[in-house]
Amino acid sequence: MEEEVEDLVGGKLEKTVDEVVEDHVGALGVSQVMHVLLVSLALIFDSQTTLVTIFTDAQPTAWRCKEEHAPSYTACVAAASLGADGVCGAPLGSWDWVGGSRSSTIAEWGLVCDRKFLAAMPASLFFLGSLLGSFMYGKLADSWLGRKKAMLVSCLLTSITSFITSLSPNVWVYVALRFANGFFRSGIGICCLVLSTEVVGRKWRGQVGQCGFFFFTAGFLSLPLIAYSTRSSWREIYRILSLLPLAYAIFVLPQVSESPRWLLVRGRSKEALEVLKKFARFNGQKLPNNVCLANPSAGQGKVGCEGGAPTTSKSLWHAKWAAKRMLTLMIAGLGIGFVYYGIQLNAENLNFNIYFTVALNTISEIPAVFLGSILLGFTNRRLLLSLSACTAGISCLLCILFSSEDHKGTGKPTHSKRVGKSLERSWLQLLTEGIGFMAASTAFDVLYIYCVELFPTNVRNFAVSMLRQAFMLGASISPLLVAVGHLSPSLSFIIFGALSISSGLLSLWLPETRNAPLYETLEQQEEEEKQSSASKVSDLELGEKSRVSTT
Repeated sequence: MEEEVEDLVGGKLEKTVDEVVEDHVGALGVSQVMHVLLVSLALIFDSQTTLVTIFTDAQPTAWRCKEEHAPSYTACVAAASLGADGVCGAPLGSWDWVGGSRSSTIAEWGLVCDRKFLAAMPASLFFLGSLLGSFMYGKLADSWLGRKKAMLVSCLLTSITSFITSLSPNVWVYVALRFANGFFRSGIGICCLVLSTEVVGRKWRGQVGQCGFFFFTAGFLSLPLIAYSTRSSWREIYRILSLLPLAYAIFVLPQVSESPRWLLVRGRSKEALEVLKKFARFNGQKLPNNVCLANPSAGQGKVGCEGGAPTTSKSLWHAKWAAKRMLTLMIAGLGIGFVYYGIQLNAENLNFNIYFTVALNTISEIPAVFLGSILLGFTNRRLLLSLSACTAGISCLLCILFSSEDHKGTGKPTHSKRVGKSLERSWLQLLTEGIGFMAASTAFDVLYIYCVELFPTNVRNFAVSMLRQAFMLGASISPLLVAVGHLSPSLSFIIFGALSISSGLLSLWLPETRNAPLYETLEQQEEEEKQSSASKVSDLELGEKSRVSTT
């Protein structure tokens, strides 16, 4: 266990943020619980904005011939006998979509047949925008803007772009606005996770991080309800979703405190101490009058208790150990993000009602988050991450056994005698896919918390943003694979499975962080991890010598 640092400097008691939280504020009190809940509310509309295209860009369920269009009616009926794909052979203007032409972007702009792959572009460009936006918000939140203000900017711009998206005149403007929406919303998830975990004791970081994912799941679960009530107009969904981030920015975010760790490394130690005093007061605790915050800095022991200039440190990419760690995380995150988002977007390739499938996937995420919260309390992060990712991959591969290549988007097998068998296979596929999604959800959540613990305060938001970029890169590719899945479900499941298993195996190269302290700078973390490693080696050598001498 790390020794507690208590130095009297000019009559003042100097402690790290971790020590003040553990000794005086409380590892997890009422004030931190309220703080975490207020911060995590933002993840409700973050998930809605992320996954809304499951419904707005959904393939219409069916089409019908227009009886009044007499000249082409016979040809249209002949094309209809071929199933959903027969629409490509029906004469133009002789048919319309069941549910109306405004039920989805595909219906309104005719993104079928030779324009089919255009349907994947909005989701792909949204995730690409999130990828690029994560880099910007990561830098801003670690530097002069801070976590709280970065969230404020992200919420306001998310609201604006969501509303403007509802006014899109054509698919190209829609794609551009989805890109902008993804770019601006990317700061929400990054800052929520870091703001939540930086104010609690080390044993509660995993559970607090998982709490945010409950809200993400709640937002996801609300989507089928919103989408079903507005199923006749995809534009109405965006208008409703644009109100939530605006309300949050105006009424909720002002009640949230800035991270004391960020304030400290920016040289604002007095403000950081005031935040900690506020948390302690609501917890029924009180900080000693002479306590002050120690701020590790490059080449020095501690910066004194009088504040000072912001801590300077080398870039994450200039620290060899940190760069290797970050690249390993990003490669693992690429595969896990691909599978996590891909399985959700792939709901339309399963032979079930899309509202039912999405709701079932969301409900399956609730026990995944709950189970992950429990396991993070006593299980190593590395082992839990690896097992979850590999389980997700194996489940995807098993889905191949139950996929049916004779489904051509109609939701019905082409041979009526095989209805019973096909229905049984569909249920087995849905069950297996649900297990895979639970495991992918656990891996996704754990990897975020793992990233928070692997890097120090002055680059923590940037590290989380880089991981998020990897997630978003994987997510931006997944809609293309979902489109391929219309033609070959087995191929999509093979790729999902292979990437997930590879990510699980790769994560075994990362160091363990359970119950480790949160460091403030790269230099401090490098030095103390080396000392900790040397201490473990010495203990092993002493134990070996003792065993030999006893023998």
